[in-house]
Amino acid sequence: MRTLRTPCLFLTLAALAPQSPHYMPNANAVLHWNRVTAAAFAAANTDPVTESRALAIVQLAVYDAMKSIDAVTRAHAAPAPSMDAAIATAAHDAAISFLPGARDSLDEELVSALEPIADNAARRQGIDIGRARATAMLASRAHDGSDRKVDLQPGAKPGEYRPTPPDFTPAWMAQWSSVTPFSLRSCDQFRPPAPPAVDGPLARHEVEQLRRIGGQAESARNDEQNQIAQFWYENSPQGWNRIACRVAESQELDAFASARLLALVNLAMADGFIASFDAKYHYGYWRPATAVRAAGEREWLSFLGTPPIPDYPSAHTVLGAAAATVLARFFDNDFIAFETTSGQPYPGLTRRFWSFSDAACENGASRVLAGLHFPTAVRAGYQLGEDVGTWVFEHALLPRDEKAAAAPASAAR
Repeated sequence: MRTLRTPCLFLTLAALAPQSPHYMPNANAVLHWNRVTAAAFAAANTDPVTESRALAIVQLAVYDAMKSIDAVTRAHAAPAPSMDAAIATAAHDAAISFLPGARDSLDEELVSALEPIADNAARRQGIDIGRARATAMLASRAHDGSDRKVDLQPGAKPGEYRPTPPDFTPAWMAQWSSVTPFSLRSCDQFRPPAPPAVDGPLARHEVEQLRRIGGQAESARNDEQNQIAQFWYENSPQGWNRIACRVAESQELDAFASARLLALVNLAMADGFIASFDAKYHYGYWRPATAVRAAGEREWLSFLGTPPIPDYPSAHTVLGAAAATVLARFFDNDFIAFETTSGQPYPGLTRRFWSFSDAACENGASRVLAGLHFPTAVRAGYQLGEDVGTWVFEHALLPRDEKAAAAPASAAR
């Protein structure tokens, strides 16, 4: 099932009254620990690329721990290991490897999670399984290339990427273009075709379009378009994990179905960054902030800060399309309404969406409204994200019974 269609770059929706972006702990331990770890990464101000890899590892460790306990339980082990202990320990141990500064708060969360488990043997077995799965998952990604250092020389010709104003930060995380994917066969499996010729009519039209709508001053944006740009400026893994948790609750998924959903969503986003960075650094296309100035607007700045990476394709759009595709495929239904509230750096903005593709469409549009990407980069991002999300859903973490995995808690026991 193809989920996302031609992107609507300037879709606007009515904003709703702000609500708290924070969640109370849920009886579903999987959702609770996803929120705990996401909040820890947000507090540490982790960049979205590193965050996507880390959250994929955390959610895979949780999912593997639950599968291990399921296998033990099916073998009629007595006592059965505690699922809650395994979930908490797997998430805790995997997250701490990335967030040593958050050890105290994560340790407190772990103690709170383990304390109510009265059966000492079941608790101990659950802890051992969770710890083993976190250790194994971290080891499997220890040499994936994410820690390599790659220096990229700035371009000088029209269309070539170079650092953007106002701070002209050197190109960032070029090594991510060759990080080993989690699920894809290769980084370039779905590489999009080349961006438009820089001296062609389409490129010139898009430069003028960005000059008009994407700048800090004298912009054609309206107030709601300003809000859309700000709402989606948050790290993609933060925003889409929040959406996934919200929908898992509204659809009454049990812990096991929630674990599979969150693992798939985070796999798709992690591979989405790898695939998009492959294309970004393969083509090395300049950002609007460079192109508009080259066209004569010498002081032009994007409405929101431009990340120090090439334009094409929009990775932010890739992640939104990948996550939305997984969500729609998982529930076999794109049209599930939800509302969600933004986190940093523009917290407290609440928007409502009628479908996952609706949200992905607005997410991509936000990058044009913010002055960060050309529309062609957003369109390529939609396609790449849909391809990645479809691949992940069809090839990763396949359940024994796909209908049961997506069923409400009352039916998916």
